[in-house]
Amino acid sequence: MAAVPGAMGQGGGGGRFRISLAQWSLHKAIQSRMVANLQFPRIAREQFGIEGLEFVNTLMEPPIASNIQALKKNMAATGTKGVLIMVDGEGYMGAVDKAERLKAAENHFKWVDTAAELGCHAIRTNMYPGQKQPSSEAEIATFLDHCAESFAKLCEYAKGRNINVIIENHGGVSSNPDVVVRLMKKLPLPNFGTLPDFGNFPKEVDRYDAVKKMMAYAKGVSFKCMDFDGSGKETTMDCDRLMGIVGESAYRGYVGIEYEGSRLTEFEGIQAARRFLTKYAS
Repeated sequence: MAAVPGAMGQGGGGGRFRISLAQWSLHKAIQSRMVANLQFPRIAREQFGIEGLEFVNTLMEPPIASNIQALKKNMAATGTKGVLIMVDGEGYMGAVDKAERLKAAENHFKWVDTAAELGCHAIRTNMYPGQKQPSSEAEIATFLDHCAESFAKLCEYAKGRNINVIIENHGGVSSNPDVVVRLMKKLPLPNFGTLPDFGNFPKEVDRYDAVKKMMAYAKGVSFKCMDFDGSGKETTMDCDRLMGIVGESAYRGYVGIEYEGSRLTEFEGIQAARRFLTKYAS
């Protein structure tokens, strides 16, 4: 039995996909104080014509509670919608120590609550071991047992708030699509799934095959991009092929722009990505 693809609040609409913007695309501007976190809804709407917002917990400015209310007002004023929150730095869900991994699950609860408050459908999490990366079959099997325990606890909490828990290929063992798929099969919960990121695979992994494997459980898609040429083509990977793989899957929801290049500015890169994705959007 597989996890249910596309369940719970994807917001796909009548067409194939909608475009969302990962806040990480603007992390340089936010971290350098050129723009504020609270301006994210206005920038997404007015600068790029994008309605879907993918927040990053590490970019949210304290005090969190009052800023969430301000964000909600700004979202209402700009006609933007929360899609998900990318959560980092809350502990190791695959830690060897049981107390540590269950505490990591509990650390995510507040972001589940925040996601629900912002109208998001999911939080993006990481399946990290916390110590050395598992490599042997025995190590991977044990690691998956640990992850299944902590993610089951997190998914149970998130279920009561209608929130998905999704895992991104985000380095280390999490960028092995076969290991991620094994966890999906091991823990077949309706609010548990994947967030395939086009760019986060090591050189030895076939990104196209990997994305196809992860799309079977996708509840989000990260359109990682690095550079575009004068014709609007992404120069570091075949994004038409990748979007074709997404289109062949059962997934119908937001595709989030996550620009991480350096040649184009953040604003230029986001604009180029939006132009590229327009042909696939509803």
